[in-house]
Amino acid sequence: MPRQNLTRRRFVIGTGVAVGAWAVTGAPAAATDGHGPRAGSTPSSPALVEFAPGSVRLLDSPFRDNMRRTCAYLEAVDIDRLLHTFRTNVGLPSSAQPCGGWEAPGVQLRGHSTGHLLSGLALAHAGTGDDRYADKGRRIVDVLAECQAASPAAGYGEGYLSAFPEQVFADLEAGSKPWAPYYTIHKIMAGLLDQYQLCGNERALGLVEAMAAWADRRTAPLTPDQLDHVRRVEWGGMNDVLAALHLATGSRTALRTARRFDQEDLFGPLAEGRDELNGRHANTEIAKIVGAARMYEATGEQRYRAIATNFWDIVVHDHSYVIGGNANQEFFGPPGEIVSRLSEETCENCNTYNMLKLGRRLFLHDPARAERMDHYEWALYNQMLGEQDPDSEHGFVTYYTGLWAGSQRQPKGGLGAAPGSYSGDYDNFSCDHGTGLETHTKFADSIYFHSARADRPELYVNLFIPSELHWQKQKVTIRQEGGGYPESGRVRLTVTGSPSRSRFRLRIRIPGWLGDGTRRRTARITVNGRTVDCDVRPGTYATLDRQWRSGDTVEMTLPREVVERPAPDNPHVVGLSYGPLVLAGEYGTTGSVTIPTLEGGPVRPAVDGGTAFTARADGRPVTLRPFHQVHHQHYNVYFARPPRQDGPREIARYLLDEGAGAAVADTTGHHPDGRLAEGAAWTAGRGAAGAVALDGAGGHVVLPRGLLTGLTELTVSAWTRLDSVANSARIFDLGYHKGTYLFLAARTGKGFPRAALKIAGMEGEDVVDSGVSLPQGRWVHVALTLGGGTGVLYIDGAETGRNEAMVCSPLLLGETSRNYLGRSQNATHPYLHGAVADFRIHNRVLSPQDMAALARR
Repeated sequence: MPRQNLTRRRFVIGTGVAVGAWAVTGAPAAATDGHGPRAGSTPSSPALVEFAPGSVRLLDSPFRDNMRRTCAYLEAVDIDRLLHTFRTNVGLPSSAQPCGGWEAPGVQLRGHSTGHLLSGLALAHAGTGDDRYADKGRRIVDVLAECQAASPAAGYGEGYLSAFPEQVFADLEAGSKPWAPYYTIHKIMAGLLDQYQLCGNERALGLVEAMAAWADRRTAPLTPDQLDHVRRVEWGGMNDVLAALHLATGSRTALRTARRFDQEDLFGPLAEGRDELNGRHANTEIAKIVGAARMYEATGEQRYRAIATNFWDIVVHDHSYVIGGNANQEFFGPPGEIVSRLSEETCENCNTYNMLKLGRRLFLHDPARAERMDHYEWALYNQMLGEQDPDSEHGFVTYYTGLWAGSQRQPKGGLGAAPGSYSGDYDNFSCDHGTGLETHTKFADSIYFHSARADRPELYVNLFIPSELHWQKQKVTIRQEGGGYPESGRVRLTVTGSPSRSRFRLRIRIPGWLGDGTRRRTARITVNGRTVDCDVRPGTYATLDRQWRSGDTVEMTLPREVVERPAPDNPHVVGLSYGPLVLAGEYGTTGSVTIPTLEGGPVRPAVDGGTAFTARADGRPVTLRPFHQVHHQHYNVYFARPPRQDGPREIARYLLDEGAGAAVADTTGHHPDGRLAEGAAWTAGRGAAGAVALDGAGGHVVLPRGLLTGLTELTVSAWTRLDSVANSARIFDLGYHKGTYLFLAARTGKGFPRAALKIAGMEGEDVVDSGVSLPQGRWVHVALTLGGGTGVLYIDGAETGRNEAMVCSPLLLGETSRNYLGRSQNATHPYLHGAVADFRIHNRVLSPQDMAALARR
């Protein structure tokens, strides 16, 4: 949810959709209003069904502990403080103290947290059976009903319900860009619908139906251009809640209005399987795709299903970090760029909250795709479980889960607090504060599903979380014990409660992570102590079809090992996992200036066993523990793992003397051709050799990706001629974007050349400044060596600058995707005006003697 000139995080230390976790979907009732769905639209019933509220209870585990802390907040929070701006917005009296953060009276998102609170209370009621949560939700609904009734007298449209004036929507329709008004409306509607579906609150249904009618009247008169503008300002999951309302009530008005939020510039490419997410604000789009999945359920239209399915596949496979979350500083980058886009602001927790909702909905329709639940488990354990402060009585959560070296999760702050700060009771409301109220009250909602077909009962065991399921139709109870998973890799299920035999198919997920690593690992399943012969391939569901008796036990053993998981953009930077648990290095009060390097052999179990391990990194021992357990200290999740080094050699040589065509060849044969781009042309070089002329207006040379992969040290050299020189013009720039690069600039503002190396996340650059300026009008040889923490610049074979305190290793650059001669990664910088020739890369630091000889060639 970006705001003009401010990211959300900069404003205060997410965005979610919260339509009932246990909501039952099916064919809508007969339509009584509005225009019907498109011809041929038929609701799509899922293959699997969620269990009714109250059917599943958590047993003792970290998940239950998190839920208890969040429930303590739900019990303690003063609803009058959150309702203050609702009342004052319609002229009703309120003496309550206003809240802070995004709920402050002057912030346009005020009111969204009340929607999350309604959902959290409904989920807590469903998950515990405690009527106190439903009663508190009812009190909130009653006040909101008073506010909605007072809206016309305040000058607002009938059915309008918000904590800010309706004029914001008129401004939006006129072309302004207020801060996400429909996003907030969606949260309120979603919370009310949850109150109806999970708590049986009929008054809440009346309120949300009136809001849907208001939204219909508000959007119906808009021109296509106006609707297009409305859709370009974050609108949360309006399509989701409206489609869910249609499924719950049969309201065709709701479905008709939901279609108005079809955003073709997002939906069109996704429907065709194209990844055009680069530069898009992540959670803005994820919530819309959750809505697309719900629209498939409401209409049966395969296009919606394709949009949702393709989006999930693209984000999970090409945009996700090792913990299962996605996006850096709230935005998607190009596919596969992970290590090159690290910071303390990776993996906004709202993103993952919504991705889990999306994967869950897709799985209900296609249970053959076990990978949906593989990702669900992975992200749940490694991000969502760990977003909450275990020392907080009220379950405070972080906004981001930082993955840059030395990130930390720490006690709460207020406005402008560090990215890893936990939330508070009232002073720093944000979207992640809101989604946290839901995440930690609905852990039970996806552990089990059952088949929709009554004639073929099947029970899916998706997650291995200690819990008890009361399956009323089968008259059985399934108790999943805390048999050590994931710590010991054992799962135990006990069937009780059926006086007679009950036949159903028990389907147990065989985690996909069993197929990772260096050796074959096979799950073992026993029933009443005897091994069962069934399909246990990783990434599938094992099936046990039998007559079940009270007292039957099923045990599954999942062997594990520490697995190194290479990053897609740098195979020499890895995350470590053990079973479904990502491991993090504990660094206490010691920060990290860059990604640490693992030394020596494999990671070994710690003395105390369990899920603790030890390794050596950067010359010191490091304890590794499951990431969700590492709080209140610095940590590292990614580590460099140096490859075995080849003998000294030249790994790239682009002579740039072809003289015709647009291709430039690597004469070593190691890399594909590069090309001339945007006005670069052939020219005479030194002596009889050719060169590439650069016009300073856009001409440059594009070299292939991966030139620097796996290099712990290097030498980069080239011949150049400067016809004129501008500050920041690059001789070469090898990297991904303006935050991850290795460049040589012809001149800085001080008048001398500078080489710089940086990985996104570093506070500053590693620089090597020359003490000698580059001449104009003649050919000169320039070179840079990096290795062993030292960088050296050479001009015409003579050393002109040195830095012996380099922080970063070139190994961390990885498979650089944008490699240029004559152009910067930063589009605001000037192009080089002159010529380049004979660009070379060596996999070692050349000696001064070698450098002098190279300059004489």
